[in-house]
Amino acid sequence: MSVENWAAFAAASAILLMIPGPTVLLVVSYALGQGWRTALPMALGVALGDFTAMTLSMLGVGALLAASAAVFTTLKIVGAAYLVYLGIKLFRAGGTLRAEPRADSVPSLKMIAHAWLVTALNPKSITFFVAFLPQFLDRHSPFMTQMVVFEATFLALAFLNALGYAVAASRARAVVRNERAIRIFNRTGGTLLVGAGIATVAMRGS
Repeated sequence: MSVENWAAFAAASAILLMIPGPTVLLVVSYALGQGWRTALPMALGVALGDFTAMTLSMLGVGALLAASAAVFTTLKIVGAAYLVYLGIKLFRAGGTLRAEPRADSVPSLKMIAHAWLVTALNPKSITFFVAFLPQFLDRHSPFMTQMVVFEATFLALAFLNALGYAVAASRARAVVRNERAIRIFNRTGGTLLVGAGIATVAMRGS
């Protein structure tokens, strides 16, 4: 595997990760509601979720999802239901910063689990990796070596991306105190999460 090939993969991954999606929205909502203490747990949860999706893809689950309508539909429903649940909870937070309990009363493991579920329980993530990774593989280089390098690179970028969003949002939390602005954020974020859940169910497997 050439350095150029790795650099192209890293650049493409960084761009894709920076595009806000359900995972980033969850990270931002936690950080706005509970401050900088959520940054590390959420970033770890995101990295673990991506690790799960990438590993399952490497083991061939991506091909199984593409071939089995039942498995694909089951994962879509589970992932979509969780996104809708989080969206409704955020929407109902109203004009308060806390869509969840105070940070010091929420175990870090619970925050990690939330981020992991949103990131990993999305069949689109697995099928995405199946379609994305092969573009950068060199058939003349050892497969497992390339997979380890690519996975480590992507997970490091995913961790840093989530951490950056969380830190930025936690700093904005000290500035944004307007109840109306928070209500708009919560309702917009909640609506987007519910929409993401519905879109997951509506997505066709191929």
